[in-house]
Amino acid sequence: MAVETTARPEAPTADFKGDVHVHNTVPRRKDVERIAELPVLDKDGKPHTFSSLLAPANNKRSRTLVIFIRHFFCGNCQEYLRSLCSSVTPEVLQSLSPPMNMRIVGCGQPELIPMYARETKCPYPIYADPSKKLYAELGMIRTLSLGPKAPQYMQYSLPSAMIRSIYQNLKAGRSAFKGGDYFQVGGEFIFDDGGVTWCHRMKNTRDHAEVPELRRQLGLDGAKPPLRKTFSSGIRRSSSQLSRQLSDRRKSWSRSRDRTDKPSPDGSMMEKVKEDQAAEENSERESKEEVKTTVP
Repeated sequence: MAVETTARPEAPTADFKGDVHVHNTVPRRKDVERIAELPVLDKDGKPHTFSSLLAPANNKRSRTLVIFIRHFFCGNCQEYLRSLCSSVTPEVLQSLSPPMNMRIVGCGQPELIPMYARETKCPYPIYADPSKKLYAELGMIRTLSLGPKAPQYMQYSLPSAMIRSIYQNLKAGRSAFKGGDYFQVGGEFIFDDGGVTWCHRMKNTRDHAEVPELRRQLGLDGAKPPLRKTFSSGIRRSSSQLSRQLSDRRKSWSRSRDRTDKPSPDGSMMEKVKEDQAAEENSERESKEEVKTTVP
């Protein structure tokens, strides 16, 4: 007698073109309990259980937002954290009721965490999950799709983000290949009282939850992140200022030249006197020559 079996659906392939279909169903409480003892590593390589990231301070109730990023050299994720951290500061999170904490988890090696914190200016604790078990258990996928459009949080252009990523790889030396799985994408999860109350799973490499949406889920307004001073914007401002300075200088030179070229009344009179003197000298010289030619 044949026994029917139900095959597990295959995970989306990494070379999938376009957005991968993902769901944003929150994990069940038993799923959260199952991952509680999975390890994450801090910047020194010291292991911590995932549940310790969610533990409330001073035994008081608190919520925790966990941002799962891609590899540590991903320029898109770095730009996302810059925008997020400029809009949602630790002081803002602690002012909520109940207070909120934020944790960042990447899939690379922990030795790159200091570089990542420095590049993103992230004030929140950052951890590493090189095994990617948390990603798998929480339903996050693998893809290299960029998605159909650039997200709002990107204040750098895509080429700029790619160049920064390449530069960071070159600076990393031997750690260049320890950033993590380039195909792995992440998501955002809000943990509260042993469960997940909201989540968003990325469906392409730039599909983090936009900052206004995340602010609304945190109980804040839906304000966009403030514009930050970027390298390219600094260049644009410097170029604009230089153009104005050159334009002003050209106008100044033009006015100065006009003043120099325009003769004054006194100067015109002196030139006239010199011309008359020269004419008289020529006339006298011509008269002498005529006298010489008429003498026998």
